[in-house]
Amino acid sequence: MAQPKKNSSSPAAQYFAEVLRMLRTKAGLSQNELGERMAYTGAAVSAVETCAKPATDEFIEAAEKALEAGGLIAAAAKYLRLERYPAHFQGFVQLEQEALSVSSYCVVLIDGLLQTQEYAQRLFDHAFPPLEEDEVDRLVAARMERRALFDRKPIAVTNVILEESALRRLIGGPEVMRAQYEYLITCSERQNVTLQVMPSARAGHAGLPGPMKLIETPEQISLVYLEGQGNSSLVSKADEVGVLARRYAMIRSQALGPEESVGVIEQLAGEL
Repeated sequence: MAQPKKNSSSPAAQYFAEVLRMLRTKAGLSQNELGERMAYTGAAVSAVETCAKPATDEFIEAAEKALEAGGLIAAAAKYLRLERYPAHFQGFVQLEQEALSVSSYCVVLIDGLLQTQEYAQRLFDHAFPPLEEDEVDRLVAARMERRALFDRKPIAVTNVILEESALRRLIGGPEVMRAQYEYLITCSERQNVTLQVMPSARAGHAGLPGPMKLIETPEQISLVYLEGQGNSSLVSKADEVGVLARRYAMIRSQALGPEESVGVIEQLAGEL
């Protein structure tokens, strides 16, 4: 006797599918009827309910509206969206999107929160092992979604320190970098964003041990996220966080001020 095929989709995808199915059934709608309300086919609804295809943002929004779900579908989709990020990064994204403040020190690349879509695209194009095109699209879209932090209420404070060498790395070539520089300048004009550059001429400074991200949670708890080579760790012990927070403060004091930093970025843009 043939064994039933196991669902190999993620728990979050299965949970979302179950919520959608239950709400549709409660509303007394067939898959075709719900599809008509959403401007989708019944087959598209079936594909999501059976986890054959992932739910897109457009599908999620249409289902929430068509079923008058009161936020239930949107809440289930929150966990589904997390799966767009690499596994080691999913925990941090949750913290980042709810944080009172996010402070980053970046050594090799521009901070993901401040990347343009084209810059991020070129980064993932150079990933090793190579990624499939649809995987690249998924990762880029997920990275762009993180920008919601800038306009979230209550407003979040964002501090970013970039090594000059990260700014000089021409990811995607001159055209992509010119747009990236312009976007950095635009971000720096936000009241809740402070952007600083660590000049390459400062050979010795407190940031030499490597990059870090400091998070202040809504409960006013301080955490530090460390990442490298596809691995990450979240530092929560008060004494360790204290050391890293003081180190970050020293890095900030050694970096160029915000106005000087924007001047460096403008100069780099002019050199292209």
